[in-house]
Amino acid sequence: MPRRTALTLRFVQLFVGLFLYGASTALQVRAVVGVSSWTVLTQGLENVVPWSFGVITVVSSGVILLLWIPLRQKPGIGTLLNALAIGPSADLVLWLMPEPSGIVARIGLFAAGLVLLAIATAFYIGAGFGTGARDGLMVGLHQRLGWPIWLARTLVEVTVVIVGWVLGGDVGAGTVIAAFAIGPMVQPLMPHFRRFPWSPERTAAAPGVAAPAVAAPTAAPALEARPTPATPAS
Repeated sequence: MPRRTALTLRFVQLFVGLFLYGASTALQVRAVVGVSSWTVLTQGLENVVPWSFGVITVVSSGVILLLWIPLRQKPGIGTLLNALAIGPSADLVLWLMPEPSGIVARIGLFAAGLVLLAIATAFYIGAGFGTGARDGLMVGLHQRLGWPIWLARTLVEVTVVIVGWVLGGDVGAGTVIAAFAIGPMVQPLMPHFRRFPWSPERTAAAPGVAAPAVAAPTAAPALEARPTPATPAS
């Protein structure tokens, strides 16, 4: 596959994944049985500032990216598009989707949102443009302070849940389920979304495609710490 075509299809995959991510967040909000950690904070902030859910999502992503500066993290194109695209898609689906009546309908909507969130996460990460601002924050804490990834993630997410709950965010059974279920749901999906003909792993290994010449390094580079793909930014 020509390199330009592959790059175009990767961007399509990225945008589809980001739209589905915002849509899945909206479904969880409409279910009203508890939402994921960062969504709790966003809902809480809705009670403080006169902005929509999507606008708060975009602005909070920008604030988190500012925290990358002292942590010496560098955002990529996927990080920036993540920050800009998820909020508007969430607002659109919130506008289209009415709040269901009845606990069975709410549970079903939450389950659909959780499954869609796992698919969306694997979809956009599989495009190979990087992860979102929130995951980068946790990786930065790991690299700068030496904290294990699990500790950085736990401390950050517990903090945002507490702050969001104090501000009036929706904490419930869904919050706990999302925290423990999303990782195991995303992990087995990741290989499938990295096997498209345009995926970076496939195009890099495609026969007949010459790799660019690279000067031999004088010393082995340090391994880059990356977030596990099973843990999305909400």
